[in-house]
Amino acid sequence: MKNYEKYARGYFMPPKTSLNWTRKEYITEAPTWCSVDLRDGNQALIVPMNLEEKLEYFQMLVDIGFKEIEVGFPAASETEFTFLRTLIEQNLIPDDVTIQVLTQSREHIIRKTFESLEGAKKAVVHLYNSTSIAQREQVFRKSKEEIIDIALTGAKLLKQCAEETEGNFQFQYSPESFTGTEIEFALEICNRVLDVWQPTAENPVIINLPATVSMSMPHVYASQIEYMSEHMNYREHVILSLHPHNDRGTGVADAELGMLAGAQRVEGTLFGNGERTGNVDIVTLALNMYSHGVDPKLNFENLPAILSVYERLTKMRVGERHPYGGELVFTAFSGSHQDAIAKGLKWREEKECRYWTVPYLPIDPKDIGREYEGDIIRINSQSGKGGIGYILQQKYGLDLPAKMREHFGYCVKNVSDHQQKELSPDEIHDIFLKAYVNIKAPVEFVKYRAVDDADFQTVVTIRSGGDVKEITGTGNGRLDAISNAVQTYLGIEYRDLTYTEHALEAGSKSQAVSYIGITAADGSVHWGCGMDVDIMTSSVKALFSALNNMSR
Repeated sequence: MKNYEKYARGYFMPPKTSLNWTRKEYITEAPTWCSVDLRDGNQALIVPMNLEEKLEYFQMLVDIGFKEIEVGFPAASETEFTFLRTLIEQNLIPDDVTIQVLTQSREHIIRKTFESLEGAKKAVVHLYNSTSIAQREQVFRKSKEEIIDIALTGAKLLKQCAEETEGNFQFQYSPESFTGTEIEFALEICNRVLDVWQPTAENPVIINLPATVSMSMPHVYASQIEYMSEHMNYREHVILSLHPHNDRGTGVADAELGMLAGAQRVEGTLFGNGERTGNVDIVTLALNMYSHGVDPKLNFENLPAILSVYERLTKMRVGERHPYGGELVFTAFSGSHQDAIAKGLKWREEKECRYWTVPYLPIDPKDIGREYEGDIIRINSQSGKGGIGYILQQKYGLDLPAKMREHFGYCVKNVSDHQQKELSPDEIHDIFLKAYVNIKAPVEFVKYRAVDDADFQTVVTIRSGGDVKEITGTGNGRLDAISNAVQTYLGIEYRDLTYTEHALEAGSKSQAVSYIGITAADGSVHWGCGMDVDIMTSSVKALFSALNNMSR
């Protein structure tokens, strides 16, 4: 990268340090949210939404809980104009929702904008003009005073048109390209516009400070916002708003630090759609607050459904690793992560936990409509015993002993590694059944009967090499007697027989499941599982499964 020297830092620090925001730990209250999906997000689409799609998207934003929604640039195209008129004339805007429209500081555009707003119950008219050095010098080739005059001319015309038009209007001004503007000049032009509009408690004005192009680290943007907040005229009657873009990948951080610095309102889009790298992602911002125990005032309890509508209408795709919404953001393939998550979820089942503290999961996926099963723990060659055991227990009711879970984990990893793919829960279950359950070769258990309860003498019928035989054994219990009979008949030895059992709660109301592990003379451990309606029979089947696995 030899050309780095041609890049200069094009932003401006405040004339004096503004760092009070650094003393705040977290955002304590949700801002006023303004969705700009239907303007910024729509104009960024390869194929912009048609009227029907925009109406459906608008209703989704209302359902989520947005109280301010920018509906477009009505003077820019007939589609935008028609959409706004449809919303107003068909009474599709709830009484508690304010629409917002954008206009350049040009007379014919401002007048067309107010024509589109005729009869609006409540609308924000958003006036903007570019103020940065680059825009002043390269695009407009105008002085600072000439740029101020553009803003003031538009501000005065907004005031005049609002008085002449039926409706209820609030004003908003943006010094576009704020981040490339000298802070003193940005403050001057905002204050001059405020002098025209004369905000009051009953009719406050929105001053929007956009990171039209993200140019600095987030702490610089926060210091710029704090300086503007502390030195702006009519501050008690001004709603300070942010509109961060994501050119440096810091849109969320810019917004969060900007709110700490005094901003009361945020403009953004669902999942960060917008020109270039997009606008700030309101889903991420809102759920970040949620993860700190703050009510975001937006409803994302069924985020998968919102994502589905978003992708269908925008033809955009949310990446697998996109915060909160991505398919894999709650998924663990790593064995250690899976084990910690499984144990954390079990801890919550056993304890009365006030706060969510499950390892590796910043929020409970179920709070936003995601399921534990299939969403959180998924299996490939990187997975471990904890995750594999969790899936068997949650989906199929199989609670494997810890050592058997480890043994089975290697079995599953081997299959995934050789097939070079992720394994579904059903595939994992099938591997388990084939590897451990009711194994019938080389020796098949047929039945057993008790002979003498005194020493638990038992006769076992087996099938081996096509022949059916009866063998007899004694021991300190029925299972021990059968184990001794098999060892004597086959001429083998094993030790450390471990046994657990439980009722199978998933898939059947009556079956019992038994697990047995045995240690061969060479120290290798072999496992088997038995399933049967009778608990004793399931235990014998587990023993024969382990013996057959030892003989393989």
